[in-house]
Amino acid sequence: MPNTVTVLENILIAPPAAQIYSRLGFKKKITSLSSGHRQETDRYMEEAASIIRLQGSFLRLSIRKNDGLTIAMEGRTTFRSAKLSAFLGDCRDAVLMGATAGKPIIDAIGEKTAQGNLTAAVVYDATASEMTDAALDWIMNYVNGQLRREGRRLLPRRFSAGYADFSLSHQKILHKKLQMEKIGVFITPDCILRPEKSVTAISGIV
Repeated sequence: MPNTVTVLENILIAPPAAQIYSRLGFKKKITSLSSGHRQETDRYMEEAASIIRLQGSFLRLSIRKNDGLTIAMEGRTTFRSAKLSAFLGDCRDAVLMGATAGKPIIDAIGEKTAQGNLTAAVVYDATASEMTDAALDWIMNYVNGQLRREGRRLLPRRFSAGYADFSLSHQKILHKKLQMEKIGVFITPDCILRPEKSVTAISGIV
């Protein structure tokens, strides 16, 4: 697997309905939904999915040093986080990854909110969040397919900037290394990705 950025311009996945309903607060065997309410929710979910354009990128880097606090990777890529260091453990390589649901769905959420259709806005929002997260799952599966040739695989989980002691400021490095501007994702001075529903993460290779 080459150590260059791979840009994925069109990630096709179905809306993960169970996760979307869970994000909306519905609990299986506890929350009851009328047939009409479920049909309405499913319709908004499908509408949102038709607007969402999932794109992503990933980059494999070797880990040159991991001393329990600082993780130094090739290409002068350095992160400081004891939690990330412990997460990566003895991994000799890592994969940086990012994904976005695109700007049109953010615009659509705003339009539904302005129209006073808060139900649609909330379902759109939940669908975009879960589909973006599912896009990272898709990328991990894709990378694992490539790693299989080496008899290796990614860790089953991933670690994101802003979690535990892995400062959100590291988002700048991830955004730059993943060349996320190529998929329409930009970063604010306070390290927030725009459009919303854009995410990054790191996983180790074992």
